[in-house]
Amino acid sequence: MQKLDGALYSKQRFPSPNPEINMYLITYWSNGLRVKGLLAEPKGEGTYDGFLYLRGGIKNVGKVRPARIAQFAAEGFVVFAPFYRGNQGGEGDEDFAGEDRQDAVNAYKVLEEWPNTASSKIHIFGFSRGGVMALLAAIECPGTASVTVWGGVTDMALTYVERTDLRRMMKRVIGGTPTKYPERYKRRTPLYQVENIRCPILIIHGVEDHNVSIDHAYRLEKRLREVGREAETWYFSGFTHYFPPAMNRKIVSDLTAWMKRMGEK
Repeated sequence: MQKLDGALYSKQRFPSPNPEINMYLITYWSNGLRVKGLLAEPKGEGTYDGFLYLRGGIKNVGKVRPARIAQFAAEGFVVFAPFYRGNQGGEGDEDFAGEDRQDAVNAYKVLEEWPNTASSKIHIFGFSRGGVMALLAAIECPGTASVTVWGGVTDMALTYVERTDLRRMMKRVIGGTPTKYPERYKRRTPLYQVENIRCPILIIHGVEDHNVSIDHAYRLEKRLREVGREAETWYFSGFTHYFPPAMNRKIVSDLTAWMKRMGEK
């Protein structure tokens, strides 16, 4: 029998790269599919803000890395990173912010029900392709405490234009080009619905990013302004899609501190 969306199917211990962090391989229900993800939480007793980590890439590109999840958990969060349907033993087929957006929404529900999560303080974070997933999930999860988009895609048609190397994959997964199927690309583009995001928004982007151009950040900022919303923006000149380790660590520290402040509002 199909279980409710967001219900836990199984959890098993997973080797943690940090002795202070427990890690679990989670299987949960999403639209009748058993989808997998990685959850990390501090070993110390108590409740922690929730952190929904939405990965970039597709299939084996941009896979969830245990060390990255542990890094955020060590800042004092219960972190859950869904792999999205069809990945790493999960059922179904990933479709690049189409139906698989529900895997993010239902992963939010997993965090809500997790014993050590402060369910009223769940933050959504998206990196790269995870940017559209984060914004779409925040639209559907009105209780979200904050949403952060780092190097994030915000306009799927712009990605098609910019990334000639991804066009073949996008045509296969989405069914065609933005010219032929504009509504399919529009559905995957949260810019048209940002007025439905109620929580604070943080945009982080490297100005020299060639994987996801800074235009994605500018378009999100512009659309938010058009609907009477302000986002906090951290733009970094001279940086690309991937930040050097020392700068990366600093931004992780800064953005998690920002999240906790937003969770107190």
